[in-house]
Amino acid sequence: MIKIRAQSDKGLIEADTPGKNCWIDARDITQDDLIRLENEYGIAGELLTDIMDIDEQARIEKEDEYTAIIVRLPVYNESAEIPFFTLPLGIILFSDKIVTICQRSSDAVEDLLHNRIRDFSLKNKSAFVLNLLGRGAFIFLRYLKELNKRTNIIKEELQRSIKNNELIQLLSIQKSLVFFTTSIKSNELLLEKLQKSPLMRFKEDERELLEDVVIENRQAIEMANIYSSILTGTMDAFASVISNNLNIVMRRLTIVSIVLMIPTLIYSFFGMNVVLPGENIPGIGWGITVISFLAAALSAIFLNTNREWEKPKNRRLKKMRRNGRG
Repeated sequence: MIKIRAQSDKGLIEADTPGKNCWIDARDITQDDLIRLENEYGIAGELLTDIMDIDEQARIEKEDEYTAIIVRLPVYNESAEIPFFTLPLGIILFSDKIVTICQRSSDAVEDLLHNRIRDFSLKNKSAFVLNLLGRGAFIFLRYLKELNKRTNIIKEELQRSIKNNELIQLLSIQKSLVFFTTSIKSNELLLEKLQKSPLMRFKEDERELLEDVVIENRQAIEMANIYSSILTGTMDAFASVISNNLNIVMRRLTIVSIVLMIPTLIYSFFGMNVVLPGENIPGIGWGITVISFLAAALSAIFLNTNREWEKPKNRRLKKMRRNGRG
């Protein structure tokens, strides 16, 4: 869907035809929209193909009639398998208009559209690019805080009951953090090029805005790395907990198997089709039953006592290691 927007005293308004210093906003575009962008606005088909590639990295390039900039912006889609992800957005700067192209809508573009940027103007194209990059870094930070909040909620649920559903949610958050980290670093390389490249010239106040955007982008990278490290450690810890719980269950099952094996052995011995001593004694069946259960109880007590003896021994070894004598 392609919409033409112009700036008035009340903010951005939708126009029917493109005019001077207008904004061509193309989002949720179809194949027909791509053809229209190529035919009516003279945008190269190869560039449109790159913008439609979800793995395209941020960059800047100069053509005869326009300057093309590709940035990566965060996107939230609740119905998607991974709700938080990133997409490339193309900014095409003509002499008399600005064209933005993205597969889906992003909060960063919506903030520009609803005049949430102070002193926002379509006449200053370099400031438009910086405002969009700065808003993208701000949305990255906001989404990262939301991901961290969701991680804490899932951790509390995992402490009560370990299920595959919570672990899958943590894996989804980890993928989102990887997407964010890669995209933010790609935007950082673009910002470094903008600081040095002669393709775009910034005024003194715009240089200050560029430095602010660089600082916010670096803050987003550090936050993404911190949250990713915390999440990785959390998943490793819960994996160890699951493995430890499995070992405990297997140990208990082994003890139960050993305890039940003793009565089975006794009954099997007296059930053989041979002459055994005491087989004619009255009540021998009940005696064997009592002996079997008594042997099982003694074996259970022995195994449990042996386990209790291991705990003080382990505590003594730990104490000796702390005192430097182990």
